[in-house]
Amino acid sequence: MLKIRNEYPRPHFRRDNWLSLNGVWEFEFDDKKDGEARGLHNGNVKLSREINVPFSYQYPDSGIGEKEHHDTLWYKRSFVCDDIADGIILGFNASDYITTVWVNGIFVTMHQGGFSPFTVDITKQVKEGENVIVVKCYDPLDPTIPRGKQSWLNDPFACWYTPNSGIWQSVWIDFVGEDSIEDFSITPDIDTNSFCGEIKLRNSLADLIEMKVYYDGKLLKRQMFSPDGKYTRYTVSMMEINFVDEVTYWAPEHPNLFYLDINLYKNNLLLDTVHTRFGMRKISITPDGKILLNNKPLYQRLILDQGYWKNSGITPPDVDAIRNDIILTKELGFNGARKHQKFEDPYYYYLADELGLLTWCEMPSAYNFNSDEVSYLSAEWQQIVNTAKKFTSIITYVPLNESWGTRKLMTSVEQQNFARSLYFLTKSIDPSRLISTNDGWENVADSDILAIHDYASQGDELWQKYNATTFDDCFQTFRKVLVNGDKYCGQPVLLTEFGGIMFEKDQGGENWGYNSAAKSDEEFFGRFKELIDGIYDADFQGFCYTQLTDVQQEVNGLLDDEHNPKIDPEQIRNIIVK
Repeated sequence: MLKIRNEYPRPHFRRDNWLSLNGVWEFEFDDKKDGEARGLHNGNVKLSREINVPFSYQYPDSGIGEKEHHDTLWYKRSFVCDDIADGIILGFNASDYITTVWVNGIFVTMHQGGFSPFTVDITKQVKEGENVIVVKCYDPLDPTIPRGKQSWLNDPFACWYTPNSGIWQSVWIDFVGEDSIEDFSITPDIDTNSFCGEIKLRNSLADLIEMKVYYDGKLLKRQMFSPDGKYTRYTVSMMEINFVDEVTYWAPEHPNLFYLDINLYKNNLLLDTVHTRFGMRKISITPDGKILLNNKPLYQRLILDQGYWKNSGITPPDVDAIRNDIILTKELGFNGARKHQKFEDPYYYYLADELGLLTWCEMPSAYNFNSDEVSYLSAEWQQIVNTAKKFTSIITYVPLNESWGTRKLMTSVEQQNFARSLYFLTKSIDPSRLISTNDGWENVADSDILAIHDYASQGDELWQKYNATTFDDCFQTFRKVLVNGDKYCGQPVLLTEFGGIMFEKDQGGENWGYNSAAKSDEEFFGRFKELIDGIYDADFQGFCYTQLTDVQQEVNGLLDDEHNPKIDPEQIRNIIVK
């Protein structure tokens, strides 16, 4: 039986009147690239196959499960609209890579980017009765476009895996009034007990915005103001709930959340309501380079989480699977996750907010530095950050990883300038979080964090190498920690990849791990403890262990590829929680 994801797809931007478009669509490969010539975009032609959206055709949960690469894909489905709304918004959480959309044969949008969400106003194209949506996706095996861990050779190799092509996250429709909230931001400030942000309107017709803040089920604050056209800046100040203890702050130990309704009116008529929530929390760095959460020292115990599933690739099979991963992550003793090389399903960050898990948001890499790569990656990263900043759990951004796509970063001024530009571009969109500009290797000075990846096999190797006062001429293994010419500026130092220990029983074929195989659970725990002890002795401000789950040929997970624990989570917890 096919898995159908029918939950509201955008939980952090929730509306009451909506329609899921997940499920069975007509589908067809277009290897001759003649779909438009055959009139597929008009919606009158029956496509030759079926697919279960939002799962990619390469994986079984799509109902297809074929690995052969096809770069041009067509989708088609109908929906019925019995009562035409004043506003109809079509949304995609992710579709790889260039997505073109027609409604009733009329072109409505083209979106470029495989990981960033997008919406389009289709009010004028929808008619009463049956309507047809046609989607074309073009996803070439091109290392110039951001693709994260998807192989550009199609077949898996090293630490790159079978691709996910086409629609791979939820599709839906929201029904709104003649004006609606197109976007919003929320930035909490615990020092003033307030939050601020910006509200963007779709048509600039509304004359009143109302914000209602709830905590613990009670109305805490109601504020009304007139919009300033399409974009309106706002600030909401709140009274302390408790004048003695800071009981409302968000942290992994107590993930307290404020609930917010944003209402939009015109002439006292309600046009739109958006439900969201946020945590009052602050991430900062002291002048002497210490990371603070809510003005208190924070030690980060992170797990590298690539977010792959055996039968669905990078698409989570359901919300329960996401929730279970977060629960297991916390049971293992980790207080955070570095979501590696993907912008995750929004339910991951939403539930991390709810369950209390710190997260890092990382840009999926491209791999061929040129002017197009700079353009593609910069544009998509802006879209990702604009969405990511809505989630409380996200505390760090990673624009680049291990010089992927900037392989000559050590010596190339152009690539160094690109890395620096991503740092400042990210700060211009969201200055409230930390940035690890090029995580792991060849850090540039323009970074809030000095991040090191080192798969040393012995804990004392880590202590001897990194228990030092300067990192200017330090090499993690075969890559320099800082680019030539840049000096360490006192940033917090974290070991953001290490470990990768596999089990001997998982060896065979193409399977591999970053460290030699452990023959037993006892050997694994002994080696794991030695590494953790070396990290604590080296005085890092946090670490990130590789990794949460096995992923295809990479079998160094604490969980297997079905996301079941290989070893006792409590023993891991007892080792890492100091």
